[in-house]
Amino acid sequence: MEIRAIGALVTGASRGLGAALAHQLAAQGARVALVARGADELARRVEDIRKDGGDAHAIAADVGDKNAAHAIAATAAAVVGPISLLVNNASSLGHVPLRMLLDTDCEALEAALEVNVVGPLRLTKLVVPSMVLRGEGLVVNVTSDAAVEAYPGWGAYGSTKAALEQMGRVLGAELEGTGVRVITVDPGEMNTRMHADAMPDADPSSLLSPDVVAGRILRLVRDAGALHNGARTLASAWTGAP
Repeated sequence: MEIRAIGALVTGASRGLGAALAHQLAAQGARVALVARGADELARRVEDIRKDGGDAHAIAADVGDKNAAHAIAATAAAVVGPISLLVNNASSLGHVPLRMLLDTDCEALEAALEVNVVGPLRLTKLVVPSMVLRGEGLVVNVTSDAAVEAYPGWGAYGSTKAALEQMGRVLGAELEGTGVRVITVDPGEMNTRMHADAMPDADPSSLLSPDVVAGRILRLVRDAGALHNGARTLASAWTGAP
């Protein structure tokens, strides 16, 4: 996908990987709508992007709130034009500190599902029909190795990410031949606030920078046509053209 001049919608964009992706997309000429719950932090990210000459717009909203989905999609289309790239990056760990699955409140799992699975599906349902009509578009779902590995304490988060991955595979199969693609990307362990919340004793110097990972994901975006629809891939494993 050519990034220049497209309309992009990035969730979880006030910090970490989402902020880095939004900044790099804008730097390459995309018009970017950033979504996150924290209005002040989100406004600072947009200001940073605009200072660097990028086209960015803040949408303060909770992806996990079903009543917010239509407003997010409509506002994004109004400020950046037709959405050609949707990045479902917003995520919830569930309980913090992490808990064993048998100690996890069902309400915490439900809340994580709303952010990590149902919210992305709501936005996808609202954005993809326009992509299909135009015959082009890309949905990127950000996942985790916790979706495929059984880590004690990561049950709520890992289960929801596994559901997100299966949803991406099914959507990819259903959208085959429409010109719209879905890919699921595992970014690897990054030096983010979410990682610090989950693993406060981890050495930050051993973790990837969100900026580095964002660059890898943008290569995936440009080369998405080389992947089968619904594919899961590691950001670190992609060897496409820089």
